[in-house]
Amino acid sequence: MSLNELYQNVILEHNRSPRNYREMDGADRKAEGNNPLCGDRVTVWVRLDDDEVIQDASFQGSGCAISKASASLMTCAVKGRTRQEAEELFRRFNRLVTGTVDPAEAETLGKLAVFSGVSEFPVRVKCASLSWHALKSALDAPGHLVPTE
Repeated sequence: MSLNELYQNVILEHNRSPRNYREMDGADRKAEGNNPLCGDRVTVWVRLDDDEVIQDASFQGSGCAISKASASLMTCAVKGRTRQEAEELFRRFNRLVTGTVDPAEAETLGKLAVFSGVSEFPVRVKCASLSWHALKSALDAPGHLVPTE
């Protein structure tokens, strides 16, 4: 199996069985994302502790396999991280999907590296990054809609 096939399998698995796909009771942050060009919609919930560590993250929404898999992997990746660490992860992920990441930096992204091929399809960058923009909005200004036009 090639690396690209492995990456595709991870994306399809997270699309079929997304992790943390639920509305969160007790969330103290929430943001919605919408990509009207393709119809992707996502709501992200976050619960921070007093030290601004992400105790829990979840999402619900509809969209393509890349959008749903990205949200699933994102919620797994940010749990237990500080707000600052999550924001840095957002920046690195954004560089990955836009094709501007340094190869050594891409290796630090773990499972999120499965989205490295997205940069070859510019229209899919918004699919992969929608949930991340919603997360950033939830951390910065909870309760807002994040358009991606």
